[in-house]
Amino acid sequence: MDRYPITPQGFERLEAELKTLKQVDRPAVIAQIAEAREHGDLSENAEYHAAREKQSFLEGRIKELEAYISRAEVMDPSQSDPSKIAFGAKVTLLDMESEEIKTYQIVGEPEADIRQNLLSVGAPISKALMGRKLGEDVEVHTPRGPRYYEVKEISYD
Repeated sequence: MDRYPITPQGFERLEAELKTLKQVDRPAVIAQIAEAREHGDLSENAEYHAAREKQSFLEGRIKELEAYISRAEVMDPSQSDPSKIAFGAKVTLLDMESEEIKTYQIVGEPEADIRQNLLSVGAPISKALMGRKLGEDVEVHTPRGPRYYEVKEISYD
């Protein structure tokens, strides 16, 4: 069984989401199904079918979260060498082509969210950054061709 690296904060978020799904969302969907059943003929009851579909999605997400949590390996980024990029690092990069500054945190797959600048440890940019030091230039191979970055800051907070 493979283990997933995850930050302590990411693990807490997954547990909180699972708790909400089980204690709030699941009972609400069950109540919606019960109410829709009272409306009669189930074969033509759109509310019933929508509630059942919602329940199916919800149960799938619960199983997914339980699997992630059971295989999670919580890794404390504060124990890492602060001079090198490793799992859990917050990294500020200078895009050498656009001169844009970007900050990302390297996290486990289940907690990755590009909208929040959380990159999966398996992402190409994360792989290219691992082990790099402050001031180093990094080449990242992307589908659109190579991209070049300079490491401007590394932190583990």
